[in-house]
Amino acid sequence: MQPTIEILSVDLLDQHRPLVEDLRRLAKGLGLEFGWHYLLDLTWILSRLGEVRGKRIMDAGAGVGVMQWYLAEQGATVYSVDRGSRSDLSPRFRGRYRVRGLRPEDLRPTGAVTLDLLRRGRIKEAGRGILSMASGALGGKDPGEVLVYNQNLMALEDIPDGTLDAVVAVSALEHNPPEDLPLVVAEMTRVLKPGGVLLATLGAAREADWFHEASRGWCYTADSLRRLFDLPADTPDNYDRYDELFEKLKHNAELRDNLAGFYFKSGDNGMPWGKWEPQYQPVGICRPQ
Repeated sequence: MQPTIEILSVDLLDQHRPLVEDLRRLAKGLGLEFGWHYLLDLTWILSRLGEVRGKRIMDAGAGVGVMQWYLAEQGATVYSVDRGSRSDLSPRFRGRYRVRGLRPEDLRPTGAVTLDLLRRGRIKEAGRGILSMASGALGGKDPGEVLVYNQNLMALEDIPDGTLDAVVAVSALEHNPPEDLPLVVAEMTRVLKPGGVLLATLGAAREADWFHEASRGWCYTADSLRRLFDLPADTPDNYDRYDELFEKLKHNAELRDNLAGFYFKSGDNGMPWGKWEPQYQPVGICRPQ
């Protein structure tokens, strides 16, 4: 696998249609919605990642997003890393997947979370917790495992050097200040095995780096990405197609007509009040170890 910087084409949706439909079904089943370009990000990363069964993979900046659950269903052990706490992770995830904390404090016991839900009158969700405990006792969950690790990506101190097969990051790293991003990249590559790979998506900028206030994320030029990800100077990119790919993105009906409901509830997001008007486009980084 060669280092690459690639603005993501909407053609990915048709080139990997079965994968796209699998991701849509999974998100619906989990009650999750996609960010406006996340299907492109997920498809690009997963199509490059290949077979994951039996591998150890970090989902960097995972939150409760689709990537970690998809990888677990495919048989991977997933290190779900996010600086935001998921210690009270919803039973709807615990009931379907093998989930545990990397450290005891990273995930409260299902029983304690279920009891709290009952006290707050959230009966339906608490019921899922009870079913989760039963399914854990009976087995029958998906073959992979998700290890919750509530930690800043600059300090992955509980993961030894050279232990992971891959690190993936779905539109997460751009939320770090540019001066911190090389430290994050260095820490993520530290935990990779020789021959492992870092696959990340961020926002692309044509001529100069800029900060997209609504999504609170940085957009980067190809030269900046080479520097920030410590890539060789001759790493290829497709920024010569920037305008062409952006026009195709702006006119893509599949993404435009399937905006997540949360966009329509606020003007303080990446697609204010649900108006389809992309201000940037996603770019993928492939960095082999």
